[in-house]
Amino acid sequence: MNRLAKIEAAQAQAETQPWWRGAAIYQVYPRSFQDSNGDGIGDLAGVTRRLDYIAALGVDAIWISPFFTSPMKDFGYDVADYCGVDPIFGTLADFDALVARAHDLGLKVLIDQVYAHTSDEHPWFAESRASHTGPRADWYVWADAKADGSPPSNWQSVFGGPAWTWDARRGQYYLHNFLPGQPQLNGHLREVQDALLDAARFWLDRGVDGFRLDALNFAMHDPALTDNPPAPDDGKVRTRPFDFQQHLYNQSHAAIPAFIERIRSLCDHYGAVFTMAEVGGARALAEMHTFTSGDARLNSAYGFDFLYAERLTPRLVAQAQASWPDAPGTGWPSWAFENHDAPRALSRWCAPDQRDAFARMKAMLLITLRGNPIVYQGEELGLTQVEIPFEQLQDPEAIANWPLTLSRDGARTPLPWTAQDEHGGFSQNAPWLPPGEENLARAVDRQEADPASLLNLTRQLLALRRGQPALRWGSYDVLLADDAVLAVRRTFQGQSLLCLFNFTPDTVAAAALPAPAGRMLASVNGAGPEGLPPFGAMLIEETP
Repeated sequence: MNRLAKIEAAQAQAETQPWWRGAAIYQVYPRSFQDSNGDGIGDLAGVTRRLDYIAALGVDAIWISPFFTSPMKDFGYDVADYCGVDPIFGTLADFDALVARAHDLGLKVLIDQVYAHTSDEHPWFAESRASHTGPRADWYVWADAKADGSPPSNWQSVFGGPAWTWDARRGQYYLHNFLPGQPQLNGHLREVQDALLDAARFWLDRGVDGFRLDALNFAMHDPALTDNPPAPDDGKVRTRPFDFQQHLYNQSHAAIPAFIERIRSLCDHYGAVFTMAEVGGARALAEMHTFTSGDARLNSAYGFDFLYAERLTPRLVAQAQASWPDAPGTGWPSWAFENHDAPRALSRWCAPDQRDAFARMKAMLLITLRGNPIVYQGEELGLTQVEIPFEQLQDPEAIANWPLTLSRDGARTPLPWTAQDEHGGFSQNAPWLPPGEENLARAVDRQEADPASLLNLTRQLLALRRGQPALRWGSYDVLLADDAVLAVRRTFQGQSLLCLFNFTPDTVAAAALPAPAGRMLASVNGAGPEGLPPFGAMLIEETP
């Protein structure tokens, strides 16, 4: 069988795969994507206006961060109405128009669902705090004070301080694993689960193709309110009381998978709906495997292997991929190098004078991973972390822990569309965060005009991934992962691709690499038969 016949056979085999398996996803942080009405805040109409740009990248789906009705204490992750659109983002009609246009362009639409907590302005919480006996009295986690008036357990909040706040109206403490304005839902209660599933059904009926389930391992707690034990000293600087504990009882309850199975059952009723869990913490990998095991739980999990890594190394990549073996019953991974919560990768992983070359190698690495690659808006432009002065900070975690916690705001700055505009073409007026002078120089219009830009390379690499079954669905076999080089073979139905990466600013000679024999499909930073120049990478279709 010749090369073309093998690829055609592999593609025929691939038609049996669900659309989401191996799909490339583009994360949209709508507050910073495109402002359509001049108020300095991005909105749904702005996203719709720019969908052609996203489709031209070559991704399969978009994931839209929260746009729900919210007081915005945590920028939408404090939901006051699961079935409403916050006015700053537009209307339900705007959302419907976005979905329709995305589907016309062949893009699937994923949205966040936040099931661990709501806003303290949600009507459910208002009703729950009003009475010990009302219909929603137990929808949140309430507990009496200890005899001395102190909180019922030693649990600490992710964002700093105790995870309990006293409520005089109820005469009890309520639990919040994040901000006091994000009271913890009682996920153990069947009625709470039913209400959350009704919210999911609402969006599925509007054409949504999948969900990212935010902080899913926080969905249930230990009802006995057992104190968390202290965490051993790992030598790292601890900026929050949260870091001093092992989080055994405030999260990760053994009943969560049963709720997950209810979510999956609902989504299966709507066909090929994609479900992806966000799971962090010290036991994240084990929980991700539990949440995605078999055919009755979630399709994928979104890990933190790369998001907070101080360095990108061959061994880190090899270890992360080895954590998700191609074995029956094992879930499917999703990967991101950047997102709205993590510092921009180029500001973490390389020196400023290395960024252009490193970004090109990183782009090729992402599209060759086994799993779903997720591109965070602006990553395709090579955006870097913007330094936000204290007086302009919006991020509640960064404000509370300043200056030791790196602001999430620096990765949430507006996407620059035009380099000549002081607001980057994002808005007619001053945006909610400054775009950053350095990032304005990387604007879309400037890169579209440059055939050698990172934007155009990203488009080429995503198109390549879409056309290569071995990249979308193939096995991932590490041939070499040392201090400098990652060599990987991706295979699927007779097609074999050799992927070679140099993670260093030094040249790696061909003699130090697995011998490539075949057709070059892609190359960056001058990689070729002579070897890998600094941050060089190449992808070769091997000759049988």
